[in-house]
Amino acid sequence: MTTTRPRSGYFKTGHPFNRIGDGPCDLIVFQGLMFENKPQPIWFSRTYNFLSDRYTVYEVLRKPGMPAGYTIETMADDYAELIKEEFEAPIDIIGQSTGGSIAIAFAVRHPDLVRKLVIHSSAYKLSESARKLQKMVARQGSERNWVGAYANMMDYILPVKQPQRFLFQLVFPWISWSAGLFDHPRDASDLCVTVDAEDRFNYKTKLTDIKAPTLLAAGEKDPFYSPELFKDTAAGIPGAVLKLYPNMGHPASGRQFQTDVREFLSD
Repeated sequence: MTTTRPRSGYFKTGHPFNRIGDGPCDLIVFQGLMFENKPQPIWFSRTYNFLSDRYTVYEVLRKPGMPAGYTIETMADDYAELIKEEFEAPIDIIGQSTGGSIAIAFAVRHPDLVRKLVIHSSAYKLSESARKLQKMVARQGSERNWVGAYANMMDYILPVKQPQRFLFQLVFPWISWSAGLFDHPRDASDLCVTVDAEDRFNYKTKLTDIKAPTLLAAGEKDPFYSPELFKDTAAGIPGAVLKLYPNMGHPASGRQFQTDVREFLSD
């Protein structure tokens, strides 16, 4: 049920969103980890442009102001409230990275709301190195060391090698802010709550409860998850299709990824 909405804003449930395209069907993206739960800059919403002819795509973040102790399950239930309030279910859902963790829990807890599920560069749990990285970044955010937090996150994601690594860590955040690409978040509470929730997330034994047709698309060089985690996640979901792209990091992208997602959703 596509309706006329602004390109970005907040739903009545409090979820921030960015809208892409004006296709005849609605699709919701559970966005990955952000430093602040608010609509993102317009340049940021380009990942799923390839679906804009068929879908009106809503990239949706968690509600701001989440209290300490919020869980992945609670976030999934919040998305269920949103979908029941604003859309016609079942609906196609893409969960990217941290949003993929939430989408896995969502598909288990609310199977009647999902038509098709795309797990985009995510798995039933984080790797140990990614858990450590996210906790370090959350700590830096809570200390308002946003330059360090951005630098460490981007350094982890991008394949920058020595001796360029130190220069990258030093220069990238300042260039980004000077260009207006990033703002200082007001506080780190939502970042810390989300990181804590994902740190405790492990749905390996619950994957068999996912009933929706599922595609897992990811890169073999993803620093947040290993190929084994992707393979185990897909193997645990009945009938799931796994697409692993060689020499690709986080999140998966490119022409083959776009083709695979479009073909899966169009079946």
